[in-house]
Amino acid sequence: MQSTSLCPCQSGSDFTKCCEPYLIKAKKPETAEQLMRARYTAFTKVNMDFIENTHDPKTRKTIDMDDNRDWAENTKWLGLEILNTKDGGSDDQKGMVEFIAKFDSGDGEVKHHELSEFTKHNGQWFFTDSTNPSAKTYVRTEAKIGRNDPCLCGSGKKYKKCCGNN
Repeated sequence: MQSTSLCPCQSGSDFTKCCEPYLIKAKKPETAEQLMRARYTAFTKVNMDFIENTHDPKTRKTIDMDDNRDWAENTKWLGLEILNTKDGGSDDQKGMVEFIAKFDSGDGEVKHHELSEFTKHNGQWFFTDSTNPSAKTYVRTEAKIGRNDPCLCGSGKKYKKCCGNN
């Protein structure tokens, strides 16, 4: 009986039928989610060629592959959870995958929440960019007080010489 090993991407499938065909270039991911799962698995297997080759050619030169390799080698990979996908199907040209990757790089478990963008060029999916969906933009509810504006306390002094001088 052949032994099976579950894929690190936590799809529930056997590695040889899930992400391995992508990592060994036997198959190309058909969806943005498949590429996302394969990229996570590539980090767990320290397959930096796959990471580099699936990064958008337009921005590939901006990534530090030595730093990525060092991080991948020194990280205990704890799991991947896909939260949401938008577009990114086999007939789409763009897609988004929201996920949480869990890992420990020596300082305890980290839950990395990311919204990744993918683009298809000539029938092949590439990672394009990412954002942190948890990061919220600060919205000011009151007018900004400049240093040289009159102080709001009504003293008649400039803000910088009055309440702003704390």
